[in-house]
Amino acid sequence: MFPATVLQLGGGTISVVVLLVLLLAVVTVYQMVEIVDATEKRALTVFGEYRKLLEPGISFVPPFVSRTHTFDMRTQTLDVPRQEAITRDNSPVTADAVVYIKVMDAKKAYLEVDDYKRAVSNLAQTTLRAVLGDMELDDTLNKRQEINAKIRRDLDEPTDEWGVRVESVEVREVNPSQDVQQAMEQQTSAERRRRAMILEAQGERRSAVETAEGDKQSNIIRAQGEKQSQILEAQGDAISTVLRAKSAESMGERAVIEKGMETLENIGQGESTTFVLPQELTSLVSRYGKHLTGSDVQTNGEGTLDSLNFDTETREMLGLDDIEEILGQIDQEAELDVEAMEEQAKAVKQGGDTAEIKDPDDVIDEMDDDFETGGGGGTSAEDANADGQSGSK
Repeated sequence: MFPATVLQLGGGTISVVVLLVLLLAVVTVYQMVEIVDATEKRALTVFGEYRKLLEPGISFVPPFVSRTHTFDMRTQTLDVPRQEAITRDNSPVTADAVVYIKVMDAKKAYLEVDDYKRAVSNLAQTTLRAVLGDMELDDTLNKRQEINAKIRRDLDEPTDEWGVRVESVEVREVNPSQDVQQAMEQQTSAERRRRAMILEAQGERRSAVETAEGDKQSNIIRAQGEKQSQILEAQGDAISTVLRAKSAESMGERAVIEKGMETLENIGQGESTTFVLPQELTSLVSRYGKHLTGSDVQTNGEGTLDSLNFDTETREMLGLDDIEEILGQIDQEAELDVEAMEEQAKAVKQGGDTAEIKDPDDVIDEMDDDFETGGGGGTSAEDANADGQSGSK
């Protein structure tokens, strides 16, 4: 009975031992095999001693006595928490940033620093406060790239010793305190109102100049028109006077002719058969023929009136030859003036004729220079008022 029992117990013990051996073998193989991803490297230590870096792929390590530490070799993003700082001109500001890092030497990252991510984040926080503290408020708001470059330059040296490279630093926000923001908004609003007043004054001055120039041109054209009208009117009166004189002369000649014809008629009615005729009888008859037509104003071969064919002296005195020239000068001057005014108006409308209108920034810079060189607080305001008054005029 006893040998059979021992045999049964021995068979169960063997089965347990085999199972234990198989389990131990599986665990040993599992401990020996390390599979490293393509984006990682692992630091291997045996009994706490650093041995080597495991490259991507399958690696075999001593079981049960080795440990591995994983490092991501890709670019990693670290958020720098919001930091408060005091600028060089004693203005409180808050800022946060983003740091992009990459592990270049996993051995240094394992041996030289405890936690490289936390170390880089803390170093970036202190560097951000230091950089903002060395700058004035306006520079912290305007020179964002300069801040990024300074932080990266300050991070490069210590992170190189840790096997980490800082690829980029980006400051996301720099916010002054609420009081400073309100003061800046008021300053911006005042500056815009100032520029608007300068532009308005320059516009009024330009408008006044254009209006005065237009009135001047209008007065010149009107005066020239009145002058030429008076000249033409005087010439018309002179011509009318000469024509009346010629008409009176013609009427007197007609009376002489009629008297002569009456005399001839009386001679013909006499009983005498002997008549004494003057030598100018032919001329008298010719004049009488003209008299019978009812007018002594005849046309010549070219269709012009004989009574208007004044002699050279009379035409020069009356200025008959200059009438068309005078009228042409009037039309030409009026046309040129109107075209010039239209071109100037178009240039002003299109913004091309802005030689006298200064840029508001240039005006403000001149006023600031006058304020600095004048030595008084009221110089800038007095210059601005003077500019506005001169522009209104």
